[in-house]
Amino acid sequence: MLKIHVNVSGITRALDVLRRDVNDLPKEAHKVFVANTPIKTGNARRSTKLEANRIRADYPYAHRLDEGWSKQRPNGMTEPTLRWLDRRLKDIARKT
Repeated sequence: MLKIHVNVSGITRALDVLRRDVNDLPKEAHKVFVANTPIKTGNARRSTKLEANRIRADYPYAHRLDEGWSKQRPNGMTEPTLRWLDRRLKDIARKT
């Protein structure tokens, strides 16, 4: 009789770390988005919220700022956040 023992504890730990990192992505992306939001009065940054797993820029001029209307952030907020997210996902994938 042949018996094979498969130890998955290392895989389970790696999956737990992966799950934690992936679950933290929305919160981290929100911070990056807010950091890339131009600041004049602070309203845009204060009005940018994380709801469920969505970043919500809840002010009337959000679209204009995201298109580069402000000289402070000519690339807007979405593009830098997506670039950061791409790098972060690659970092997470490398860890596993």
